[in-house]
Amino acid sequence: MTSVPAVLVLEDGTSWRGRAYGAVGSTVGEAVFSTGMTGYQETLTDPSYHRQVVVMTAPHIGNTGVNDEDNESSKIWVAGYVVRDPARRSSNWRAQRELPGELSAQGVVGISHVDTRAITRHLRERGAMRVGIFSGPDLPADDALLQQVRQAPEMSGASLADQVSTAERYVVPAVGDRRFTVAAIDLGIKAMTPHRMSQRGIETHVLPSTATLDDVLAANPDGVFFSNGPGDPSTMQEQIGLLKEVLDRRIPFFGICFGNQILGHALDLGTYKLGYGHRGINQPVMDRTTGRVEVTAHNHGFAVDAPRDGTFATPFGSAQVSHVCLNDDVVEGLNLVDGPAFSVQYHPEAAAGPHDAGYLFDRFADLMGEHSADAQKN
Repeated sequence: MTSVPAVLVLEDGTSWRGRAYGAVGSTVGEAVFSTGMTGYQETLTDPSYHRQVVVMTAPHIGNTGVNDEDNESSKIWVAGYVVRDPARRSSNWRAQRELPGELSAQGVVGISHVDTRAITRHLRERGAMRVGIFSGPDLPADDALLQQVRQAPEMSGASLADQVSTAERYVVPAVGDRRFTVAAIDLGIKAMTPHRMSQRGIETHVLPSTATLDDVLAANPDGVFFSNGPGDPSTMQEQIGLLKEVLDRRIPFFGICFGNQILGHALDLGTYKLGYGHRGINQPVMDRTTGRVEVTAHNHGFAVDAPRDGTFATPFGSAQVSHVCLNDDVVEGLNLVDGPAFSVQYHPEAAAGPHDAGYLFDRFADLMGEHSADAQKN
């Protein structure tokens, strides 16, 4: 284990000293914390964490190592990584590499042996903020490091989806007989999402974030999907415009996380930045359509501003809030009552995490089936 000194500096001037973990160097980003007790590899490779420094509240990280099967994308996306007690070595039959080596190989700067509980409490009380991790034998004074942190761009107003999206379209085939075809807009999609669809007989055409309506229609889709992703949803004007065209054509739509926020904007709702966001795999959400409470996986720092009760008017007919977080009443889902569209703010694909919300992929398949049957009748 390295003994290279490192320091974490928040934009309010608070700092913690520890040891380098992963690559030695410097990095800046938005400080956020994740409450997941498992699934650190999926967290690291989730594109939604692009330009964020993730503080892990679970104290012991690295014990299961790294393998080639659990990645949610082709690389680690976090800007930096903060852990308390890194495992000295992995102990898992699936481990192929050690986590510190993987972080180093991909140039991810981290820090260990810091009080992650204190850092988390600080962020909960004062909100997510910019942060820097700096490591090396001869670190400058904290004042100089603080200036670097304060010069970093903020997450509000950041347009990042194009930076994490696929450059070329690709297809994830259905398992068994193909029932439906879906055009999925990749705003930072996780690999498990098209996998969950394939299990339900859905062939998924994954398209770049810059896809146009012609690109979508070229897939001859039964439905359209908008994925999770990083950044401020209010900057996604082209994608909001595309979704409006999809809703105009009454093509069945399903959105997850960033896709939920973009649906909100397409319905003329606003979004706002949460104080410190929801990140982890233990968030309670109520599905108002069934009254069922689910334990869910989250990763979002923005939320939709919508009326919680009853229905409200949109350019595409009436809509309603379908899901709410039981911790803080944040909107966790939208449903277009007068059209074939719905979305959730959390992650029903949940890898790692609970599978309580897997039914949402079945709901999407049912929606496409109903729309296809209605079209045949007409």
